[in-house]
Amino acid sequence: MRPLMRHARTLLGALALGATVALNPLPARAAGEAIALPPVSFSFENMFGTFDRGSLQRGFQVYKEVCSACHAMRMLSYRNLLEIGLSEEQARAVAASFQVTDGPNDQGEMFERPGRLSDRFRRPFANEQAARAANNGAYPPDLSVMVKARPNGADYLHALLTGYADPPAGFTLMDGMNYNKYFPGHQIAMPNVLNPGQVEFADRTEATVDQMARDVTTFLAWAAEPELEQRRAMGVRIILFLIVLGGLTYAVKRKVWADVKH
Repeated sequence: MRPLMRHARTLLGALALGATVALNPLPARAAGEAIALPPVSFSFENMFGTFDRGSLQRGFQVYKEVCSACHAMRMLSYRNLLEIGLSEEQARAVAASFQVTDGPNDQGEMFERPGRLSDRFRRPFANEQAARAANNGAYPPDLSVMVKARPNGADYLHALLTGYADPPAGFTLMDGMNYNKYFPGHQIAMPNVLNPGQVEFADRTEATVDQMARDVTTFLAWAAEPELEQRRAMGVRIILFLIVLGGLTYAVKRKVWADVKH
C-alpha cells in the first residue's frame, strides 16, 4: 500500500511540474539560456574593495526618486543611512519626508505620522495584491538582498538597468512586456525607468544612464552586505596575525632545535 502511495505522489508531482512548465514556457526556456553580461568594475569587488560613499549616496537618491515607487527595501531602516555618509540631520530629514502607519492610538485606530530613524523603509504598497494590481499583475520584488539573490548580482543588475532596447527583427513581445538584452527570455514587465538627466545629483555628477545604474547597483550591493567592509578588514587583520604567528612559531622551532644534530 505504501509503495503504491509513493508512486501516486511521484506521478502527481510530475504532472504538477509538467503543468507548471506548460503554463510558463518562457521561464523554462530562459533557465537554460546563457547570457553574457558586460564586465563592470565596482570599487567593492576585490578583496580589499570598499564602498564609495559618494556612489552610495547617489545610489540611494536614485532608489528614492525612481525605484522606491514600486520596490520596497524592508530590511533597511532610515538609521542605516548614517552608514553611507549621511549626517544624522540628513537621515532624519529623509525619514520625516515619508508618512508611515503607526498605532493603534488610545481610540484603537491606526494613524499616519512622519517617519523616524528607527522606522524601516516605507513600502510603496500595503501588500502583494495591491502591488500586483498596480503593475498589471507583475510583482516588484523587494530589493534589500537582490544583489545576493542573483548570480553575479551586481553585474546582472547593472546590465539589466542598461539593457533595454528595441526588439530585433522577428522577435515577438507579449502584451505589456519590454525587451531587455540581459533578462532571461528578453521579456520583462518592468519598463525602462532610467533616462539621461532624470536625477539631479547634489555633487554635480552627470546623471547618465550608466552612472545612475552603477550608483544604484552600488547602493543595493551595500544594502545586501552592509558589514562587507568590516568583515574584509577583520579578515586582513586575521591574515596578518597568522603570518606573524607563523613567523614566531618558526623562530621558536629553530631556537629549540638549534643544538640538535640532524
